[in-house]
Amino acid sequence: MSAMAFISLSLLRKTLFLASLAWLQACTPTYNWRETRGPDASYAVLMPAKPSSHSRPVDLDGLKVTMTMTAAEVDGVTFAVGTAEVPEAAQAGPALVAMKTAMVRNLGGTIKQERQLAAPAAPGTSEIEVTGQGRLMLARFAFRDRRVYQAVVVGKEKEVSREAADTFLTSFKPG
Repeated sequence: MSAMAFISLSLLRKTLFLASLAWLQACTPTYNWRETRGPDASYAVLMPAKPSSHSRPVDLDGLKVTMTMTAAEVDGVTFAVGTAEVPEAAQAGPALVAMKTAMVRNLGGTIKQERQLAAPAAPGTSEIEVTGQGRLMLARFAFRDRRVYQAVVVGKEKEVSREAADTFLTSFKPG
């Protein structure tokens, strides 16, 4: 084999190898959906990547509770579920309103759209769309017995995939 043929063959192999790597990267899905259950099994949801969880105390309009947040991030967009348990079932509705108000305030936005959902397993279920400071938040809020829930997708307005947000939010099932 001549030196020129060897160089061409070597160059061809390198080119094919690089092209294969590019093709494999293009085929890697942005969203790697997986069913995730809350740490205390109080809900199930499809997460677009491997989530992590942490808990911290929060104040829901004077009601001090521990909120557990389970979240995953894909391309700068956060998908998260937060849950907290209130001392009495009668406090769940007001706690949910406080949770929603705090989320809107934290984003520095305004509610563009809100609607109530028929969810027999979780009364008081609502969805909101919030915009503010170039960001978009799509969220679902619900309560069941003494537990309150928020399922949230938030990111730069142009980077939030409505399809991915819909997959996430419609998969959310309180336990």
